[in-house]
Amino acid sequence: MARGINKVILVGNLGNDPETKYTQGGMAVTTISLATTSVRKDKEGNQQERTEWHRVKFFGKLGEIAGEYLRKGSSVYVEGSIRYDKFTGQDGVEKYFTDIVADEMQMLGGRGEGGGGGGASGGNYERGNRPQRSGGGDAPQQRGPAPARQPAPQQQRPAPMDDFSDDDIPF
Repeated sequence: MARGINKVILVGNLGNDPETKYTQGGMAVTTISLATTSVRKDKEGNQQERTEWHRVKFFGKLGEIAGEYLRKGSSVYVEGSIRYDKFTGQDGVEKYFTDIVADEMQMLGGRGEGGGGGGASGGNYERGNRPQRSGGGDAPQQRGPAPARQPAPQQQRPAPMDDFSDDDIPF
């Protein structure tokens, strides 16, 4: 039996400031509302915009980072999985929720473009890992000057092996 794939990739803007709560065990759970907009042309050739709103949840260290650096209007790239939940309220009415559980997050945009507070735009973050440096901006964990780049040593190719026959190949 083959395993399925549950992968979501979103690029959008926050509709409000993140909301961070903590579990009894002290784990951060941050929820954001992310808007994605697509544009298409209708039958008459007019451009039609459609905005979808997604509830995205970040857990653990990723939740702490999202809660600290994301703000309303921030542009963000999110990778994760989709999760459907059902809840029965005290009034007996069933309510359904669709969440995106984020595994990775990349803050987009430069300073002053809603890319995060304190110059933190451009950081690449994964759940369970420390923040990583990425192409643009100053990541929050960077301290001091960057080390000087050393030239990479020349790779030497091994000599070709001509002393085997096709019978030695297992397929």
